[in-house]
Amino acid sequence: MGSEIKLKIEKVVEWLREQVKNSNTEGLVVGISGGIDSAVVANLIKKAFPNNSLGVILPIKSAAKDIEDAKALINACGIQHIQIDLSDEHTRIFDKAMKELKNTELYKEKNVKLTDANLRARLRMSSLYTVANNLNYMVVGTDNAAEVLTGYFTKYGDGGVDLLPISSLKKSEVYEWARELGVPQQILDRAPSAGLWEGQTDETEMGTTYKYIDDYLSGIEIPDKDKEIIERMHRQSEHKRQMPPSPNL
Repeated sequence: MGSEIKLKIEKVVEWLREQVKNSNTEGLVVGISGGIDSAVVANLIKKAFPNNSLGVILPIKSAAKDIEDAKALINACGIQHIQIDLSDEHTRIFDKAMKELKNTELYKEKNVKLTDANLRARLRMSSLYTVANNLNYMVVGTDNAAEVLTGYFTKYGDGGVDLLPISSLKKSEVYEWARELGVPQQILDRAPSAGLWEGQTDETEMGTTYKYIDDYLSGIEIPDKDKEIIERMHRQSEHKRQMPPSPNL
């Protein structure tokens, strides 16, 4: 298994180099959250471009543990990094928007949590592209196969990237690659989370598990309840995987 994973890793590393060459850019940048997916991608882009890869930590009122794990990953893989705290920018934009909506009595309290979370993802995307444009780098995404299937990403947020090197990997395969790449144990042990609010975990928010999503992707029978959740998420997120619709004139 180890040699097979090594071959696949090298194939993706070479693919990344080809993408940069074909796009006339000079390197790669990834947002590092402290989670397993960004840990694997950081290692991949560091392998592809030892001197032209960058990890960016983008805390927004983030837990100290998230930043600690992100820095542990950076120390382990040796990627160059910067940190841009977007907490104040998030507060200013979010508060201004909510204030104007309340002034016009259009504000909807039930949507506040998701609105807040999606703004965080989109601020991170904008910041990554600001860095990438300055360096003439491409932005590399961290979505895996389970997230692509279910649409578990923010449109024009963490879904706004140039390349998706691990989008064919099931979540269990991401962990296999992480172990092969030497990702720190503290990252392997943490519950998957997008870090969108305190205590948030992917599986709690989705209502199903990555194991069931992986099994679904593999054609393995899963409980009807989980199958319904996965298929509903896939249907409702179809727009995220397509270009915006336009009329046929």
